[in-house]
Amino acid sequence: MHHNNFNKHPSSYLLSFEGIEGSGKSTQIQKLTEKLKSQGKEVTYLREPGGTLFGEKLRTAILESKTELHPLAEAHLFASARAQILFEKVIPTLEKDNQIIILDRFKDSSIAYQGFARKLGPQTIIDLHNNFPLNIQTDLTFYLAIDLQTSMDRQAKRGNEKDYFEKSNQSFYEDLIKGYEYCANQYKNIVRIDATKDIEQVFNDIQTQMKGLIS
Repeated sequence: MHHNNFNKHPSSYLLSFEGIEGSGKSTQIQKLTEKLKSQGKEVTYLREPGGTLFGEKLRTAILESKTELHPLAEAHLFASARAQILFEKVIPTLEKDNQIIILDRFKDSSIAYQGFARKLGPQTIIDLHNNFPLNIQTDLTFYLAIDLQTSMDRQAKRGNEKDYFEKSNQSFYEDLIKGYEYCANQYKNIVRIDATKDIEQVFNDIQTQMKGLIS
């Protein structure tokens, strides 16, 4: 089972959603899931880090950490959780027909968070993902782009308690945005969506992109 080639079924797709806090990922994932199910697709939603028993334990360890983790430790933890979710969930699912996996965060989050915001540099993260199964690419990644002010306003409206990452300061968020913009410019499977628009307009833009992918 630990072979290095996986045969993705031509009718199955791997999608991911990226964006900073308040970009509307959860809302858009929900809308797209409902739409795809109504079209007869099997949809699997997985979040990162998490999605597996192992990954959820790592998620808790990272997000509830009271001590600051070294950025490289953090990057490796996320990569570990990711390798496991790919091996355990993503690959076996995509080898079947008519499957769509939607990932809430994927590699681009690591480039943005650890590469840019935590200052490891993008190349460190890219190198970490050179080997199978971490070198698996999405068919399409939606980067829901919003500016810092929009993020702050939306977070304030939610009144959420801040977790390990969200407590970070403004320059951290600015670096995150730089990281995501870097990814959007660097990789052709990433679609940048203006997520400052209202929910229906954003969803419309997502559906337009999906039409190009799934005939």
